[in-house]
Amino acid sequence: MDTQLIWYAAAAILLFFFVRRTLRMRALKQYTTSEIEARLKSKGGLLLLDVRTDAERQSGSIRGSLHIPIASLRTRMKELEQYKSREIICYCASGSRSASAALLLNKNGFNAGNLRGGMGEWNFAHRGAASQP
Repeated sequence: MDTQLIWYAAAAILLFFFVRRTLRMRALKQYTTSEIEARLKSKGGLLLLDVRTDAERQSGSIRGSLHIPIASLRTRMKELEQYKSREIICYCASGSRSASAALLLNKNGFNAGNLRGGMGEWNFAHRGAASQP
């Protein structure tokens, strides 16, 4: 097989996966800190899922959130089955890992969204509203 053809095929495959992920990310529900805070006050059946590392969690978290690091999410997904009827909003430090976590949860039948800007945005917007776990 021609080497150039192999490179074209590899590039096409990579492009396919990039476009697919981009489209999935655009369809992902993104929430601002004020939207999350309002939903928490209204007792809207919302679950916050912290997907940061244990060390990051020790520096503070959003009160009442559940903690499953993204590295463990696939193996610990059964723990979330009891929350399948609720919307799960994932968060991390900046919103990147949590978006990946929300996509994974949606792919597995959960109703999940992402906290845009993550803990950094939450701390900025609420200036100290984060609490220790």
